[in-house]
Amino acid sequence: MISPTILAPRLADHLPRQRWFGAKDRAIEFVRIIDGEVLVEGWPALYRVEAEVALGDDTARYQLMLGLRPTGQTCEFLTGHEAAVLGEFETDRGQALVYDGLLDPELAVGLLSVVVPHLQAEHVRPVGAEQSNTSLVYDDAVILKVFRRLADGPNPEVEVTEALAEVGFTSVAEPLGAWRHENRDLAFAQRFLAGGTEGWAMALTSLRELYADPTDPAEAGGDFGAEAHRIGEVTADLHIAMAKAFGRAPGNADEWADLMDEQLKRVLTGEMAEGARRLVSRLRELDDAGPAIRVHGDFHLGQVMRTDPGWYVLDFEGEPARPLAERVRATSPLKDVAGMLRSFGYAPAVAMATQDEDVTALARAWEARNRACFLDGYLTRADDAAILPEDPAARSAVLAAFELDKAIYEVAYEQSHRPEWVEIPTRAVAQLVEAGR
Repeated sequence: MISPTILAPRLADHLPRQRWFGAKDRAIEFVRIIDGEVLVEGWPALYRVEAEVALGDDTARYQLMLGLRPTGQTCEFLTGHEAAVLGEFETDRGQALVYDGLLDPELAVGLLSVVVPHLQAEHVRPVGAEQSNTSLVYDDAVILKVFRRLADGPNPEVEVTEALAEVGFTSVAEPLGAWRHENRDLAFAQRFLAGGTEGWAMALTSLRELYADPTDPAEAGGDFGAEAHRIGEVTADLHIAMAKAFGRAPGNADEWADLMDEQLKRVLTGEMAEGARRLVSRLRELDDAGPAIRVHGDFHLGQVMRTDPGWYVLDFEGEPARPLAERVRATSPLKDVAGMLRSFGYAPAVAMATQDEDVTALARAWEARNRACFLDGYLTRADDAAILPEDPAARSAVLAAFELDKAIYEVAYEQSHRPEWVEIPTRAVAQLVEAGR
């Protein structure tokens, strides 16, 4: 449809401008087109492309859904999305404007029938908050996630969601169908959680109300404590279901510490790095760090959604900046607990940015209350489920190490994606190191 020799160099310029491209801090050496197929014929057309991207010693495979319309047509859906346009190309059908086809409502509706033939829809809208993939909502009934970076083997989002549904964990959206090519997952359809609200949005609302009317967070009209407790219960249920679906093994504290030390070397320097390394080294002293299970891997308030029936867990792909092999490796469930605890620290810091007065004391009080409520809910369900270290001191050491590791990951992530936020996790690292002295 489009000559690969013409398309490939244009993609080298196009990819770094896309929100879902995961290597913005690295130079692209070259792009090679390795696969392509026409999904929707005629005008407009939808052309699926797989491209190999060379990034120094590493390569990555990305999936693009390219829309094609005759040059000169008005495309109002591209207004405000200039970075999604590749430009004009000569094709086997004539001169065409080429762009991200998932922004084109006509093509997006056509894609659903390709991915899940038994599903039909009339209306579609994009989900704008995602970073590493692209999701589309159809008739407020189905959500389709199109994976951008492809890997050999199953995508964790598909693998974990389907496995959890099979063991009866009801706090995930019902899987409706996966679209695969050879051994790669390309897209995944699930029941859309209509009317749901992300935990992150609810937490920020709670904080805005608290900052506007200062009081004890437990007495505030927008108190989030009861919801934090429920999230803790659902998190424990998730881990119990994960252990049932994927099994459990003895935890390897030395391996966990090795991975943490590798990240430390990449991100921190000086006195802070030394203090962090001392905290991580306590893992190596443990006789029993507890079991290792499959976990969510990138657990925070943006990965849980409140609906009328209760809380649901979203997005099982893990932390996008980590290698896939690390994201799917069994580890301590306290990694997820640490991720949510960090989120209870992040939300007050983000909400403070809009305040004219110093609300630091309120922020700390809100964080402390919701951490305590979450942990109480989690331990109520997890204590007798044989998924945690039996020794309370070992639990504390493992949790502290994973919370520090998450904060260090956040520093690296914000440096690459949101430099204006990097102070939030940097301050958290310093506080965690000081607390661990």
